[in-house]
Amino acid sequence: MRPGAVIAVDNTLRGGRVLAPRNADDRAIAAFNDEVMADVRVEAVMLPIADGVTLARVR
Repeated sequence: MRPGAVIAVDNTLRGGRVLAPRNADDRAIAAFNDEVMADVRVEAVMLPIADGVTLARVR
């Protein structure tokens, strides 16, 4: 993607269950969140709207 592009991902908080994941789906979303936040190619923010929205802007 070009620099400045925005990637939007829905349901990244799963009602807060990603903080203490109990099933495979919650663990997968928690792992995804960790990967996005650690990725130096993007600047990311998680918005606590409904089940969470993550916006990542390509550097």
